Amino acid sequence: MKPYPFTAVVGLPDLRLALVLSSISPAVGGVLVRGEKGTAKSTMVRALAGLLPGVDVVDGCRFSCDPAAPDPLCPDGPHDGATSHRRPAKLVELPVGAAEDRVIGSLHLERALAEGITDFQPGLLAAAHRGLLYVDEVNLLHDHLVDTLLDAAAMGRATVEREGVSVSHAARFVLIGTMNPEEGELRPQLLDRFGLTVEVASSRDPEQRVEVVRRRLAYEADPDAFAAQYAGEDAQLAADIEAAQRLLPAVKLPDEALRQIAEVCASFEVDGMRADIVTARTAVAHAAWSGRDEVTTEDVRVAARLALPHRRRRNPFDAPGISEEQLEQALQDAQPDPGPEDDGPGSGSEPPEAPEPPQGSENAPQGEPKPSGGQQNTVGAGETFKARVFRVKGMGEGERGRRSRAITDSGRTIGVQPASVREGRPHLVATVKAAAPHQKARGRDGAGLKLRPEDVRYALREGREGNLVLFCVDASGSMGAKARMREVKSAVLSLLLDAYQRRDKVGLVTFRGQAAELALPPTISVDAAASRLEGLPTGGRTPLAEGLLEAARVLRVEEIRDPRRRPLLVVVTDGRATSGPDAVARAQAAAGLLTGVTTIVMDCESGKMRLGLAADLAAHLGAEHVPLADVAAESLADAVRARTGRAA
Repeated sequence: MKPYPFTAVVGLPDLRLALVLSSISPAVGGVLVRGEKGTAKSTMVRALAGLLPGVDVVDGCRFSCDPAAPDPLCPDGPHDGATSHRRPAKLVELPVGAAEDRVIGSLHLERALAEGITDFQPGLLAAAHRGLLYVDEVNLLHDHLVDTLLDAAAMGRATVEREGVSVSHAARFVLIGTMNPEEGELRPQLLDRFGLTVEVASSRDPEQRVEVVRRRLAYEADPDAFAAQYAGEDAQLAADIEAAQRLLPAVKLPDEALRQIAEVCASFEVDGMRADIVTARTAVAHAAWSGRDEVTTEDVRVAARLALPHRRRRNPFDAPGISEEQLEQALQDAQPDPGPEDDGPGSGSEPPEAPEPPQGSENAPQGEPKPSGGQQNTVGAGETFKARVFRVKGMGEGERGRRSRAITDSGRTIGVQPASVREGRPHLVATVKAAAPHQKARGRDGAGLKLRPEDVRYALREGREGNLVLFCVDASGSMGAKARMREVKSAVLSLLLDAYQRRDKVGLVTFRGQAAELALPPTISVDAAASRLEGLPTGGRTPLAEGLLEAARVLRVEEIRDPRRRPLLVVVTDGRATSGPDAVARAQAAAGLLTGVTTIVMDCESGKMRLGLAADLAAHLGAEHVPLADVAAESLADAVRARTGRAA
């Protein structure tokens, strides 16, 4: 079945342009596509490969070496005098759950032991060389794969070093990732490796939505006939991309444009120099796409809109995007005396396909719904800080992360598993030891070790896992003093940031008045949790029992839905229970339902007269009792110094 045509996708001009520019100049660094589900992100990426010019490769080379400049370290080399052929550009998809060996390649263990031959089996990075590497849901990619991609993106090579063998090959590709921000943000190191970023959202225009459905149904009814309708447009776009690639080396980047780029990047206070370099490369690619041989102000403007939004974020709670007014001001500051011949919007020759304006405000994601039910008091949060690290005790086998110890397929080796497991990476020494006693019976003649499948042993590795961190926050009147609630929110936001950095799933339960509420169902998106927390209303009595019962219910449901994540419950309260009959007794009974869960009680009681109710609650929960001040790393360090008698 033919893929959905690239030119048949309705709307999404920014995404269309970003993909085209990355195809014209792979040095731009690829594209990150952020948007809600069902917005044709994957459809456009998969259709892109059919528009790209073919590549010349050495015959028989599994690593797609260029015959004009073959890799001198290619495992299939040397390629002196080798013949070549032309093949279509490849789009290689990297599954989120792929094993490391599948990504970087592996050795054929049986041939290595039995015949002494280093038979390297190429991975996905080798397949993507000189093509496109596509990662759907890239924000859910395991950390060990993120590290692998970072290394390959930085060095342009993939290296496999294990069992005393080292293999290296070229791995230069255009990295394209798609993600739904509701499912969590991307690691900052990988985020910065994407040259461009685009925010997409479904159109709110009924006519456009009708056209989307009409085309999709027509494609599903007869894919070949539908693709034939757009074959001419796709062919023309492919020809325009190839023409822009030929023009690219001749495009000039004048000093005036460089000053504009520097002014814009400095204005948005981006970190490092990668933003300037990417913006410059994108501006050059846009000039080539527009048929110009020199970069203009319009090229810089378009490049900045695509290259800077994800680089100005300081933490996961910052909203992506850039201010159009600030961008225009920076461009003007770089040209203090614009003359009548100034290159501005509309100057120069028209592009083969004029880029459409960015998506309008009607496509912007809707804000958080306002709470109903009359006037409520809300208090903002202060600045976040480096929080004390909390961990779930014991050894798990959960989702990969950075908080708690777990059995994973990466990390340090702590043991050996039998052949029946057939999971993880083979353990060479253990395999040799298992096969050695049987060599005489197998008639070994000195040619090599006779190995059988039952001899293979696999490494048992210890790494870290991500957990479910459920916050249960007291929002009652006893917590409602502005200064104290601001301090509480700062502490919880700091813990949320810690949860993001450790790849945890986060949920939020609040209780006030007479009931508890699941304010945020467990999610990987901590910015959504921060948004809910920021607008958290306060006031009323303290239904502590209801809060604990709701927390227990949420954890039961999550245990069924996501059993690989171990829960960490953080109860934020001063320990008072004032709502309903026998409030204290009911709270203690509810605590009994959570005794098997790793729990932390963050004590928010303040003032000279303290009742110690939060400490009592921690005792009933079998939880760690942590005063609010101890959550901050600085306060904890002071406490350690005071107790050990060391000077500050």
